[in-house]
Amino acid sequence: MFGFIKKSLAKTAEAIRSVAPKKKVSFTKDELEDILLEADVAYDLVEIILNEIYQSKITRDILRSKLLATLAYTSYKEVEFTAPFVELIVGVNGAGKTTTISKLASRYKNEGKKVMLGAGDTFRAAAIEQLTLWAKKIDVPIVSSKQGHDSSAVAFDTIDSAKSKGFDYVIIDTAGRLHTQTNLSNELKKINRICNKAHAGSPHRTTLIIDGTQGNSAIAQAKAFNEMIGIDGIIITKLDGTAKGGSIFSIAYALELPILYVGTGEQPENLTPFDKYEFVDGLLDVIFESAND
Repeated sequence: MFGFIKKSLAKTAEAIRSVAPKKKVSFTKDELEDILLEADVAYDLVEIILNEIYQSKITRDILRSKLLATLAYTSYKEVEFTAPFVELIVGVNGAGKTTTISKLASRYKNEGKKVMLGAGDTFRAAAIEQLTLWAKKIDVPIVSSKQGHDSSAVAFDTIDSAKSKGFDYVIIDTAGRLHTQTNLSNELKKINRICNKAHAGSPHRTTLIIDGTQGNSAIAQAKAFNEMIGIDGIIITKLDGTAKGGSIFSIAYALELPILYVGTGEQPENLTPFDKYEFVDGLLDVIFESAND
């Protein structure tokens, strides 16, 4: 099992062991129902998975194919673009947006790309300060303004500056919550329009940050953002701190959106590309007995 899988599924494994203390080569449907629900796979999805299985004893290979099917939409294909690639980061406050932006910037920088940040969450002074600190820590430039200023103006200035200076990537933060959902929706739509005005075709990717500790309750939140602005991909944070690892199946199945990365810690390197095979096999290693056990 790979390092990130071990880390991100550690608490989920503990939860599973509370209902299935011993690994076995096969399980009944009732046993697997308890296991999947304990891992925070949504009840409706558990029913769909188990209703498609006709064997009385369910082996690893049988369950593996069903779990992989729920992740059919998790692959992402990057769109064609003219540099800079503009990525808009959205999500509610507390989901880990600012930390995730720093991780993405660090990742792109380590790939030899020139990255610029835009502090578009002008609703909270703390968000501007925190992103500025991260920019200094990883040594990338940032465009910011004061609290209360027009966030779409920050987006325009960031893209304009990045274009004139030959940057490869622009990552723009946005507010997580305004006074009403209508205000938030209008602000995000305006930022979208201004991005396209500053650089035709942008934002090239709108990425939603989801707090992994929220489990299946994040689905309604994600649907709301998708309806507001249209989401291209998801990053799930804080997986190392939750027993709700199974909610990834529910989120992917309900939203039919790519899962780009998972976050498993606070450091810039703790952002791992999501691999559905690695994730499914990691979960199955917790449940089923293998030749090495």
